[in-house]
Amino acid sequence: MSKYSVVHLTRYVYPSDVTDSANQFILSPKSDDMQQILKHQISVIPNVNIDVFSDYFGNEVGVFTLVGPHRSLEIRADMEVVTFASTEPIAEISVVEQWADLELKKWEFPYIDFLYLENINCKAEVNAIFDDYVIKEMHIVDVVRMLSTYIYTNFTYRQGVTTVESTVDEIWKLRAGVCQDFAHLLITMLRMQDIPSRYISGYICPSNSEMRGEGATHAWVEVYIPSIGWRGIDPTNNCWVSDRHIKIAYGRDFKDCTPVKGTYKGPSAHTLAVSVIITNEKTKEKTADPIEPAYVSVTTDEQVEKSNLYQRYLETQQQQQQQQ
Repeated sequence: MSKYSVVHLTRYVYPSDVTDSANQFILSPKSDDMQQILKHQISVIPNVNIDVFSDYFGNEVGVFTLVGPHRSLEIRADMEVVTFASTEPIAEISVVEQWADLELKKWEFPYIDFLYLENINCKAEVNAIFDDYVIKEMHIVDVVRMLSTYIYTNFTYRQGVTTVESTVDEIWKLRAGVCQDFAHLLITMLRMQDIPSRYISGYICPSNSEMRGEGATHAWVEVYIPSIGWRGIDPTNNCWVSDRHIKIAYGRDFKDCTPVKGTYKGPSAHTLAVSVIITNEKTKEKTADPIEPAYVSVTTDEQVEKSNLYQRYLETQQQQQQQQ
C-alpha cells in the first residue's frame, strides 16, 4: 500500500480578453480494488460553477463556461490517493475455456466497445508476429505479456516524434513513441486477437526514477481476462499495473479520456502550461507546488476562426506532459 498526493495544474494566458470559454475536464479518479481516493478537489480561477456528470464509460466529467471577458484560466486538481499492490494475474480456467469465453464476449456489452479495430495498412506485418505462436493455445495472460514485451523490446521510448493523432501505421514505421503510442499499439494488437482492451489515462508515481513517465500523466491498457476481469498492463514499462499507477479514466482511445478540452472566442494566440506534481510523505517537503509552471506560446493558423476549436492543441499538450 502506498499513499500519494497529486497536483495537476492547467493554465492558459491570453494576450487580450476572451469570452464564451466552454471547457470539459476528466481529472477525477474513482475508488476501486486498486486505489482508494482519500481527497479530491477541483478548483477553477476565475471562480465558476462546475457541473459534473458521468459519461458513457462511467468517468466523472466536469464542465463549465466562462461567459464574461477574461485573460487567464486555471484548472487545478488536488488529490490524495492510496494505491494497493497486486500480483501478476493467474487465470483459474483452462485455455479452451478462456478463448470460448472471449468468443461469447465479442457480442456482449460492454466488451464490444473495446473490440473495435481501426483500419491499418501494416496489418500483415503485425500478423507476422503471431506466426511464431499458436495464439489460441496460449493463456490470455501469456498473450498479453508476450505482446507487451514485444513493444517494450522493439520500440524506442522517444519524445517528440509523434502526436496524439499519430496512427498505428506511423508508430509501426517509426518504431518509436511515448506511452500514449505504446498503449495505442498494444490495444490494436490485442483487438486483432479478439481480446477486449481499453485505453487508460492516469499517473505513474515516482520512485527512484526507474520507470518511464514517472511523475507525469501516463497511459496504459486494461485487458479483459476471463475468470479474472479487467487488469492493467503498462507496455511502456512492460509491467502489470500495481501500486505505482493512479487511474483517472478509461475509454476506447485517448479522445475518450482527454484531461482538458474546450473552446473560446478570442485571439488564437495564447500560452498554455500543464504541470503535474506527485509526492509521497518522503518527497512532499522537498517538492515545490506547481503554481508557476513554465509556459509555452501558441499561435494557430491565421485562417482559424475566432470561435476557435482548440481541442487538437490541448490533446497535444496533454501528450507532451506524458512525455516528461
